[in-house]
Amino acid sequence: MKAILITLLALPLCGLAKEGAVECGNLIYAGTKTSKCFSDEFLTTVQQKTSISTERRFKPVKLAGEELFKFPFVIMTGEGDFILTNQERENMKKYLENGGFLLASASCSNEAWRGAFEREIKRLFGNDSLKDIPMDHDIYKTIFSIKDLKLSHSSTESKLSGVTLKNKIVVVYSPDGLNDTSHTEGCCCCGGNEILNSMQVNANILAYALLH
Repeated sequence: MKAILITLLALPLCGLAKEGAVECGNLIYAGTKTSKCFSDEFLTTVQQKTSISTERRFKPVKLAGEELFKFPFVIMTGEGDFILTNQERENMKKYLENGGFLLASASCSNEAWRGAFEREIKRLFGNDSLKDIPMDHDIYKTIFSIKDLKLSHSSTESKLSGVTLKNKIVVVYSPDGLNDTSHTEGCCCCGGNEILNSMQVNANILAYALLH
């Protein structure tokens, strides 16, 4: 817990809410696309399980705007194909190269969204930039001990991949849903795949982003 406190004190003030709580952004990208069914339950869990103080709700933030750089952690998810604007690509690259962290998830394994996201990341960081994150990585141990990534509609298990810059993962990407729809109202996976322990996985990812 001491390490968590030290890390939080080292965070830039622009990445914290007024009362010192960590704020997480919900990206608005490719015009008006954004997550409508990504649970923020993991923010409460992180606050309960650690000494990290969090805002309990996401804040909408435009990928093309300057406000993006006020957030240490953002989520990006959705369905359907999309194309980022030049300004959005420039901001994303600058954000990730300067300490920002992105959690990205294809809602319910939506193939069109997966293809679009992978294309955009490879355009920014190269064809080999997305690499599998092995299950013995620290990201699976920060709060909860994650042993597997079982899926809601498949007997196979999912895998997370990431982009590493300066020896730190700065993007965690799931080709399957990390939306944790069980903790949201009016949302479901509509027959697609969702990682069953999404809440614990997302909590671990946030803790990793702030501790490393």
